[in-house]
Amino acid sequence: MKAYVYGAEGARISDVAQPKPKGTQVLVKVRACGLNRADTGMRKGHAHGAAGGAGTVLGMEWAGEVAELGPDAKGLKVGDRIMGSGGAAFAEYTLADHGRVFRAPSNMNFEEAATLPVALATMHNAVVTVGGVQPGRAVLIQGASSGVGLMAMQIAKLKGAKLVIGSSTDPYRRGRLKDYGADLAVDSSDPNWVEEVLKATGGEGVDLIVDQVSGKVANQNLAATKILGRIVNVGRLGGTHADFNFDLHAARRISYIGVTFRTRSIEEVRTIFEEVRKDIWGAVESRKLQLPIDKVYAFDDIDKAFEHMEANKHLGKIVVTV
Repeated sequence: MKAYVYGAEGARISDVAQPKPKGTQVLVKVRACGLNRADTGMRKGHAHGAAGGAGTVLGMEWAGEVAELGPDAKGLKVGDRIMGSGGAAFAEYTLADHGRVFRAPSNMNFEEAATLPVALATMHNAVVTVGGVQPGRAVLIQGASSGVGLMAMQIAKLKGAKLVIGSSTDPYRRGRLKDYGADLAVDSSDPNWVEEVLKATGGEGVDLIVDQVSGKVANQNLAATKILGRIVNVGRLGGTHADFNFDLHAARRISYIGVTFRTRSIEEVRTIFEEVRKDIWGAVESRKLQLPIDKVYAFDDIDKAFEHMEANKHLGKIVVTV
């Protein structure tokens, strides 16, 4: 089968053996894939958790049809339209755990379905389960113009947040954030953004920051979070190391929590997917929660899709059809 593989000469489309499902795995006939930031690093040979390196089939988000079931896979049958996340997505066939998939709603095509699994699982966990968003609260999403950022704002609004603030350093994308739930859009590269947030919250700061930037905005986040507020760190687009004001952190008594899928067990991931199904799936099926598709590429043009992502001018998801 065709797959996009990282090798000694970089990433390229290659012929590899079709996988066989074991245990609770299902074999998926992939129809479309969503690109994610982590894919760009793996395409250059970087590890993502335990995955990566020479011989790795790249990709982590897909939509398609069940082609075959492992002996212990439950709740699915051959032919079911599904979407999910996991390794080796950029291929004609991929494997997925039976608990790490969603049924693709009948009112979505495969391209649309491929935009959702990572954003739904990541941001429901960050905003609701870990972030503890409540009706009437104020929420700031750092890096809001990414696909997962756009979903985070929508989930916060769905759960009743009174004020949703999104950040983006790009003027065009910042101007579009209000289309996806933002009441206020700020530029996190502007030294005055904290003052904007404090003004919007009556001087108190936000109850919750979901931070995909970290690094250079870490101390500003502390200043923009209210006393006894919460910061959930889901990424490091702004760098992995930075100065941190421990005194401000202590003075404001902020809960600072890191989350990632890289160190979660499959049992933990199954629980996250089940929480999405129980809590917000009706909003997915009604299309209240959805993501824009910036551009769709054919599988043979996957390198062009990555060039488009690395240009960093897109809004929403970049999709590759298989």
